[in-house]
Amino acid sequence: MKNVPEMYGSLVFNDKVMRTKLPKDVYKALRKTIEQNTHLEIDVANAVAVAMKEWAVENGATHFTHWFQPLTGFTAEKHDSFISPTENGGVLMEFSGKELVKGEPDASSFPSGGLRATCEARGYTAWDPTSPAFIKDGTLCIPTAFCSYSGEALDKKTPLLRSMDALSKEATKLLRIIGNTSVNSVMTTVGPEQEYFLINKEDFKKRRDLVFTGRTLLGAPAPKGQEMEDHYFGMLKTRVSEYMKDLDEELWKLGIPAKTKHNEVAPCQHELAPIFDTTNVAVDHNQLTMEMMKKVAERHGYVCLLHEKPFAGINGSGKHNNWSMTTNTGVNLLDPGKTPAENTQFLVFLAAVIKAVDDYADLMRLSVASAGNDHRLGANEAPPAIISIFLGDELTAVIESIEKDEFFHTSEKVSMEMGAKVIPHFTRDTTDRNRTSPFAFTGNKFEFRSLGSAASVAGPNTILNTAVAEILSQFSAKLEGTPEDQMEKAVHDLIRDTIIAHKRVIFNGNGYSDEWVQEAERRGLYNLRSTPEVLPKFLDQKNVELFTKHGVYTEAEMNSRHEIKLEKYCKTLHIEGKTMLTMLYQEFMPAVLKYTDSLAASIAVKKSVAASISCASVEKKLEKLTSLYEELAVLTDKLDVLVAEAESMEEDLEALSFFYHDSVIPAMEAARATADELEVYMPDEFMPYPTYTDMLFYV
Repeated sequence: MKNVPEMYGSLVFNDKVMRTKLPKDVYKALRKTIEQNTHLEIDVANAVAVAMKEWAVENGATHFTHWFQPLTGFTAEKHDSFISPTENGGVLMEFSGKELVKGEPDASSFPSGGLRATCEARGYTAWDPTSPAFIKDGTLCIPTAFCSYSGEALDKKTPLLRSMDALSKEATKLLRIIGNTSVNSVMTTVGPEQEYFLINKEDFKKRRDLVFTGRTLLGAPAPKGQEMEDHYFGMLKTRVSEYMKDLDEELWKLGIPAKTKHNEVAPCQHELAPIFDTTNVAVDHNQLTMEMMKKVAERHGYVCLLHEKPFAGINGSGKHNNWSMTTNTGVNLLDPGKTPAENTQFLVFLAAVIKAVDDYADLMRLSVASAGNDHRLGANEAPPAIISIFLGDELTAVIESIEKDEFFHTSEKVSMEMGAKVIPHFTRDTTDRNRTSPFAFTGNKFEFRSLGSAASVAGPNTILNTAVAEILSQFSAKLEGTPEDQMEKAVHDLIRDTIIAHKRVIFNGNGYSDEWVQEAERRGLYNLRSTPEVLPKFLDQKNVELFTKHGVYTEAEMNSRHEIKLEKYCKTLHIEGKTMLTMLYQEFMPAVLKYTDSLAASIAVKKSVAASISCASVEKKLEKLTSLYEELAVLTDKLDVLVAEAESMEEDLEALSFFYHDSVIPAMEAARATADELEVYMPDEFMPYPTYTDMLFYV
């Protein structure tokens, strides 16, 4: 058994290593930069670089890379060795402060949404000292931000860091206005739970749809899915347990606090949950987690699927974003304390979050929009596309009492007694959980449950931070200048008025019900069901003003993100359409013909033996298969025409996105329905690729 405390963070240039390796004055200067967002001088960077290189070489590293998060949604890295030739034909291992602080990758080959042309290649990566460097595969990885030659953000990290600064600034200002003068900064924290599927590598390689799109485009359901509820929290299979153990160790070495692991609802589906961390570090860690999940899976003969909906008919995968705000003095601003009704500071920040989610529900929905996630949202397995907040019974009662100016009587703690004397008594939580809510309060944080499993958590947290920063700014404007003896009443009135104006977004019921859809419409809440519907909202004037006011995005950066999201949606659907056509034309339909030919030959043989032999059942089956085949041929040809038509519409991305959604997707669904009906009749030996039964029940 490996020593976990010794292993944990062993490949991270963390505070413990910095204390040991850096001179005291350099260590203090670096800590000041990290904690107070001050400028880092080049002499300090040089000293850090030398220590970082020495530590990396001691741990087997020969190269370094600026590790960044371009707008692909993945990470990127360009590796350079530490070697520097000497005059006598040897080499030295060197690494300078300049190399630590700045890198120069090609900026024109990543998505830029028009911010860069092919002929404008120069871009820069800049060290993020608040996220520790780490060693991966013998390379020192330095977390960085990525920008163009003219300074526009070309990545997901830069706007995230800006949003964290904006929230810290506005939260600190408001806290001081209401009397808390000890706080110098506020950071947001995130703990992203990650769902995923594991399937055998050999099955994966035989499915073109999984290889090219990450999800199955064809496939009849297995006789059994998740309806017996036997997989959720079930006993881990030996191979899966070994994989999870290996994954934990790899993550722990990288300082990623992997905490919880279990089987999820669907067959072959699992979940990993970390302990929360500062938001930008948590984002880095989640990107590393997804990478390590895939890498470790290879060692165990698996492929890790992170698509939001890899298999039809069973639950897809999401990512729950547990978000909170904490002061530099260690106080969680979303912790109600023992008496939430009397905790003014908590109620002010709770009211701000409620208003932010209501005012910017369109952005919240947009932050989780993708072609993959469209399959999940509102599908009775994930929160609906309607953004609402779950507060639970006690907090809802608190805010209702504030709204009515009534005194709230704190409910008594309930002792749980389960009827068996041997089981210890324990205190029941003051509120239940609601798995159908997109944005649920869970005790001292909010759980944004709508994220797709493959998504970077940077985008949703950038939007959430900025929206809350704006409301805190509005609160400060209302309270600033209020005399001290009137502040208590002013704060109470602000909380009450905010609740009255925005209580429409609070919903504690069943988000899956049709009644909620109708009720949400009556309340005037958005119900943006698809990605093409929600993407234009990003450029609404109120949203442009939000991001530009707080310096999170420039208008040009917003336009670029809009174009990239549209382009990605269209490209995803185009690849899916082309892949489906390939599988139907080249694999499935020839297999059906081969099987029908064998049936026809069987009938002919029987009749050649004796004309009186009845072949009615086989003939009926052949007739059914032939009819379905002809139907599938028509539907496949129709899909082929639509995909070709989409290729001719590439200039207008918005129109193209709606064409894919309104025309191509329904055509794919129709072709799949017929193909899946045909598959039910196909013997295993005629199937050209593994079935759902093969993939989901032989892992």
